[in-house]
Order: sequence, then structure tokens, then C-alpha cells
Amino acid sequence: MTSLRRQDFTSDNITGASPQVLAAIAAANAGVVPSYGGDPLSEALTKRASELFERPVSVLPVATGTAANALALAALARPFEAIYCHAAAHVMTDECGAPEFYTGGAKLIGLPSPDGRLQPAQLAEAVALARSMGVHHVQPAAVTLSQASEWGTVYSLAELRALTATAHGLGLRVHMDGARFANAIAALGCSAADLSWRAGIDLLSFGASKNGALAAEALVVFDPALTDELALRRKRAGHLWSKMRFLSAQLLAYLDDDLWLRNARHANQMAGRLAAGLSGLRGVRLALPVEANELFVVMPASLIAALRAERYRFLDWPPPAGVQGPVVRLVTSYDVSAADVDGLVAAARRLSG
Repeated sequence: MTSLRRQDFTSDNITGASPQVLAAIAAANAGVVPSYGGDPLSEALTKRASELFERPVSVLPVATGTAANALALAALARPFEAIYCHAAAHVMTDECGAPEFYTGGAKLIGLPSPDGRLQPAQLAEAVALARSMGVHHVQPAAVTLSQASEWGTVYSLAELRALTATAHGLGLRVHMDGARFANAIAALGCSAADLSWRAGIDLLSFGASKNGALAAEALVVFDPALTDELALRRKRAGHLWSKMRFLSAQLLAYLDDDLWLRNARHANQMAGRLAAGLSGLRGVRLALPVEANELFVVMPASLIAALRAERYRFLDWPPPAGVQGPVVRLVTSYDVSAADVDGLVAAARRLSG
């Protein structure tokens, strides 16, 4: 990594891979092993994941989060059924129709909320409406939720259990988009089991690429009845790697010695540091609480332009409900430094004058 101060806060996808992950890939390159997941590293990954989640699980590595999410939803909904999600969910806004394509036409129905978290009552209301319309409406099948959410907020364990209990009571399966699952774990201080199957999650997209992997995500399957179908869907979709050892090696290194949690804790801490530094500047305020590694900040247009003139990078973002003024998104990652954050704060302080 360059010694120059980082000025890019657009995403946690801009980072390189953790050195431990790169070393694991290099080590996996030696010798010959069975293909398509029959290698020792893939077998070790299943064992390690079962230990992490405190029960036997199936693990299906893929290279992208879009593949993980779309394959998961295809196993939970038929073409004439509905999948409920937040209106700003990544599956709704950023995956180019992949869930609809992989499901063969199942409809995503986005439900709004001001903080990125679905509410049990609104889910129940939407399901009741769909069922009252019979054949005229796609019928409810599943819920997908993001943890952490697209607004950087985190479902508490109580909130998560209430939502999944409502979904299961309505006969719906529940998928979690865990692109930032590690950041949510770090924020809550709970176990992976507590934040997944113990909280009512049926199928998890376990993210790693945003938090230190080169290109590795995994479907973690808690219901054995789904495993065979998902394996076939993964192959049919072109996401079964012949050299699976290179995906499994990344995920093993990611979990080894709690690298995933150490990376996430650092990213979250840097987000908190950035939020504290920007708070109190003239015209600057947080649009939402900072609970993971994303900040949504109301900022005067003049300050936005001035920071960009000094080569700071971040994204404009549509304001959440009830928030007035220009909003920008700033994302911290596992390898951003305190000096990087303090540099941005110092520039904002100087330019806000």
C-alpha cells in the first residue's frame, strides 16, 4: 500500500487484499489437488465454518456478492413469487436485475423505511395485501435483509429476531445479505451464530471481498435441504470454480486468527473517528447514526465542492426520508489509517472556515 495519505472514501471495494489472504493464495498454488471443491482447503473451510457458526453448515464459495445473493434468492422463490426487501437494498438497486434473472422472474418488492431496516409490521401489511389479491399478485415467498444495511445501520439482535419471527410466521424464508456481516458482528459484539441461524436466518451471503479478500464470498446454508439445489444452481449459473482451492484459501485466511473481525473492527473505529471529527463543523451533520463503516453526512454544497477540488473522493447520495440538504456517503475500510481520516477532517475544518 502506498505511503501517501488516502483521499478516496468512495467505497470499501477500492482496497487491496489483506497480506494474509495473498499469502494464502500463493500457498494454495503449490501442487495439484482435486478440482471443483474436492480439495483439502475446501473441506477445511466447511469444517471451519461449522465451528464458527456452532453447527454443521454447507459452504458454497463464489467470487461475487451478486452471485451469492442471486443464487440464494433463486433457491427461495419461484418465478411467480415475491421477495421482500428494503427499497434501498443492494439486490434492488445495484445488481442489474440478477435476482430476477436467476429466479426466472420472481419479483422484488421494496419496502421503504428511513434508516435502512425493515419493520415487522410493514412486512406483515405487504404480505396481507398480496394474499388478499390472490392470483392477481405475485405471492410472498421470502425476505432478504442487509446486515449492515445500505444506510450503514445495524439490526440489533432483538430487531432481527422480531423480523424473522414475523417472516416465518407468515410462511416466508429469510435470506441475509451479509456483504458487511463482519462489520455488523464487530458493532454488536455477538457471535456469528447469534447473528444468523439463532436469529432466524435460513441462508446467509457471507461477504469477504469488502473486508480483506481478493475476490471471495460464500453462501452459508443452514438448511441441509437447500444444499443440493444450490450446488446445481451454482454450476448452471457458471459460478462453480474449477480451481475452488483459491476461493477456499482466501476464506480460510479471512477467518484464521479472527482476521475478519480485526479488519471490521478497525473499519468501524475509523468510521467513528471520522464521524466525531466532522461533527460540529458548520453546516455538517450526520444524516443517520454511524453504526458500522459507512457515514451519510449532510454537507454544504460549497464544502463538497471544495473537498473535491482538493482531490477528496466520496459519493453523492439521495437523502434519507426527512433529511434536508446535500448528502454524501463516506466509507472507511480495514486498511484506512487514522492519519487518512484525520487528514480529511483537517481539510473539512479548514475549508468550512
